[in-house]
Amino acid sequence: MRPLSLVFFSLIMLTGAAFGQTKTVGKAVIKTPTVLCDVCKDQLEFFLSHEYGISSVAVNIQKKTTTVTWLTDRTNLETVKVTIANLGFDADDIEAEETAFKRLPKTCRAHKTIVKPAVPLKEK
Repeated sequence: MRPLSLVFFSLIMLTGAAFGQTKTVGKAVIKTPTVLCDVCKDQLEFFLSHEYGISSVAVNIQKKTTTVTWLTDRTNLETVKVTIANLGFDADDIEAEETAFKRLPKTCRAHKTIVKPAVPLKEK
């Protein structure tokens, strides 16, 4: 009887220790100026939410921002920004990866030419 109670007590202590660990969460609002339509929004939310360590993604088209929440022991802010750039969208100071941008739907590629003209405007 005594070994059985010892095993039961050990299991309870191990379970309590596992639940006692807290996970730290990071949250950031990232400027994504090239996300301008629902297709861009859906694509960014879908692929980013499936990345390792990211727990939630919310894209706001009107404000041109993306709010991301992640587990800090699995990823970090720079990795999230690089992932957004690798999907073909600008993320704060990181520009979109050119090959990923070319894989976006035509409507989404048209947005970038509107936001950032290929030829710089001359000032008078």
